[in-house]
Amino acid sequence: MQVQLVGDVASAGAADWLVIPVLESTPPSGAWTLLNEAGQRSVAALFESSDATGKLGELTKLLGQQGQPASRVLLVGLGRVEQLDLQRLTRAVATAVRELTTQTHRRVLFALPSLDHSDLTAANVTRQMTIAIQQGSASQQLYRGTPDRHPLTAVTVVAADADLASAVEAGNIIGSAANLTRELVNRHPGELYPETFADRAVQVANEVGLGVEVFDESRLRQERMGSLLGVAQGSVRPPRMVVLEYRGGDASQPTLALVGKGVTFDSGGLSLKPSDGMKTMKGDMAGAATVLGAMSAIAQLKLPVNVIGLMGLVENMPSGSSYKLGEVLTARNGVTIEVMNTDAEGRLVLADVLSYAVDRGVSRIVDLATLTGSCVIALGEEVAGLFTNDQPWADAVLTASADTGEQVWQLPMHEAFAEQLKSDVADCKNIGTRWGGSITAAKFLEKFVGNVPWVHLDIAGPAFAESPKPHLDGGGTGAMLRTLVELAGRG
Repeated sequence: MQVQLVGDVASAGAADWLVIPVLESTPPSGAWTLLNEAGQRSVAALFESSDATGKLGELTKLLGQQGQPASRVLLVGLGRVEQLDLQRLTRAVATAVRELTTQTHRRVLFALPSLDHSDLTAANVTRQMTIAIQQGSASQQLYRGTPDRHPLTAVTVVAADADLASAVEAGNIIGSAANLTRELVNRHPGELYPETFADRAVQVANEVGLGVEVFDESRLRQERMGSLLGVAQGSVRPPRMVVLEYRGGDASQPTLALVGKGVTFDSGGLSLKPSDGMKTMKGDMAGAATVLGAMSAIAQLKLPVNVIGLMGLVENMPSGSSYKLGEVLTARNGVTIEVMNTDAEGRLVLADVLSYAVDRGVSRIVDLATLTGSCVIALGEEVAGLFTNDQPWADAVLTASADTGEQVWQLPMHEAFAEQLKSDVADCKNIGTRWGGSITAAKFLEKFVGNVPWVHLDIAGPAFAESPKPHLDGGGTGAMLRTLVELAGRG
């Protein structure tokens, strides 16, 4: 489904629903004028009686509206104009779309909200609305014979400004890329494992014009990726690493590396997780899925930059061949690692992939991983943790996240946390104490990036929603994809 832009209602054609975003405590204006005089009186009466208020996420239906662009009108509240930002806008629009997908009425008109007293630009609002429409229309019901959600088939945004067409196009691309990430996270682990993930990456790369290379076990051994291979050796599913390349800039421009953890299922290995802890571990490859989605969007947007995407793909399983506690692995850069917990495997996978990125001569790195429960304890389920060895690069990532409405919080990287990783028999251990676990994990990763400016995003909280929310289906969320695309676009 592609969202379209038209200049007026008359050009939009027939629709099942007209969605009008409304602000709280604001007189009828802007988008309300799409309704005829009778329709405007009906809406005004709802506000006068307080049956509609415009509060954030509030939905109010008007049915049987004769002579309107659609006989069904849905008002969606955006809250107070002085509080309106991209996150609130996204959630409100997606909430409206999710409400509509419970029915089979699939042709929808969307009005742009009035933004006379907002700091948001029409282009940003249009792009973000389009992303929200795309994400709100998609569900995780990949395997249900009779789904109770019905994706929209035709959505049209009504805006007189033809220059907003590029914002709609960008929103379609980014929203679809986020849905690709969500779909991959939602695939069950018997279907999506390192080989099939790599196959899907090749398919996506060919569709959007990315260069692609897949490293099999033999190539991984040649590349000295002993840390990644150690994690993978307990599974019958062989590991893979996918390298995607986008060259939108000239050869003299720097290259950004996006690195994703791709543990397609994490049992914990010999440090076996309890059953409840495994239920969502099909989503432990969300970092890799986010990188694939972001690279797809970057290529389709034709950004004038150079980016490589790197995905380390393994299963972490218990068996007679599993790596063991006390075993010492040797990473690509020669660092030896004493394994003290086989459930701290994501950092072992990333160690080799990060080292490979450095050897490729990249100028900056962002890695994404559902790495630690500690980060979820610290920041909750909707905020990603940020860790860095370079504050200006961290500031660039934080700015990109703020400008796309995604929530990120920076945590410290004090050297005292690295003390926890000291080993008596190797260069380091793969875990520290239970205290500050997300930081010690980041300090471990720091050993593999050298002097390259690097940001680690722990997305363990926001990458997967265990239950539906009004604005988003349960399962994969596509978190941080918008930030990566925005960051790449800034060069």
